[in-house]
Amino acid sequence: MESDDIKFTAKHLANKLKLRTGNSEVVRRHNKLKAIYDDDPKEALITDSAVVKGENLEDPFHSNVFMNDELNVPLKTGLHRAVGGDHDYATPGDILCAALAVCLESTLRMIADRLEIQLDQTKVSVEAAVDVRGTLRFDKSVPVGFQKMNLEVVSGAKNAGEKVLNSLFGAAVRSCVVYQTLKPGIPITKTLKIV
Repeated sequence: MESDDIKFTAKHLANKLKLRTGNSEVVRRHNKLKAIYDDDPKEALITDSAVVKGENLEDPFHSNVFMNDELNVPLKTGLHRAVGGDHDYATPGDILCAALAVCLESTLRMIADRLEIQLDQTKVSVEAAVDVRGTLRFDKSVPVGFQKMNLEVVSGAKNAGEKVLNSLFGAAVRSCVVYQTLKPGIPITKTLKIV
């Protein structure tokens, strides 16, 4: 449970955030975006994407995922040795962990920049644990899916102490899209097109 000091610090940070001038690049960019989104809220709706196009279909253990439909950035992927793969490229679980780590760390840095907190260290580590007997259908009582995720953040700043960094961490968690999506889970629509 948060102490009164941390709650006070969070309120202070929120008030400071509202009073910030354009000293930070994050503030400048966010102010421009706010004007656009205030004028037309539909502009704030975005869709991220990833596509795997079947290549070398005789190899069930490797593929390429193309991320971001504008950049079409490819990433070689493989499967974990625990499900029979070679574990020679990033696995789907690694990519899931990476998405959470990248989102949380970048959110932490953006909020720190807006609040003029001079971070001198950040490290976000994510682990996800799964019993693969479920996905392999070796034991139908084992659920398919990650049973647990651990998130560890290391943060240090030149001009902020423990209370401020705790508040910053809390704000980053509350604003992290991937964290807030994973925590409760979301519905996924499914479509199969047979050719």
